[in-house]
Amino acid sequence: MAITDPIADMLSRIKNAVSINAETVELPSSKLKVKILEVFKKEGYIDNFEEFSKGNKKFLKIVFKIRSKNKNVIKNLKRVSSPGRHIYVGYENLPKVQSGFGTAIVSTSKGIMTDKEARQNKIGGEVLLYIW
Repeated sequence: MAITDPIADMLSRIKNAVSINAETVELPSSKLKVKILEVFKKEGYIDNFEEFSKGNKKFLKIVFKIRSKNKNVIKNLKRVSSPGRHIYVGYENLPKVQSGFGTAIVSTSKGIMTDKEARQNKIGGEVLLYIW
């Protein structure tokens, strides 16, 4: 079965794993997902991730960062752009997620980066998702 929006599928899998306080989650791999997960790791939302193969297919295993009392660092995720509706913004209009406590992931001409990095580099782009 083909997935029409692989980013939304990734976010749904992460949300479901967070809701049951799972320590890890596995999902199909892609270059875009790896770049997004690199930003998640750099921003401190996940502990680690690794790519592995099952047969001829590649998968990603995400290890969540757990706070005290089995609470996950990730509270929520929201897909902004979709295959049918792309949301582009200039660097002046990049959103501040949860009054600056969250992060917007932006696809720019310089690669995938956070809203803060895009503002510093004065680059706009497509807002892919929010995480907080």
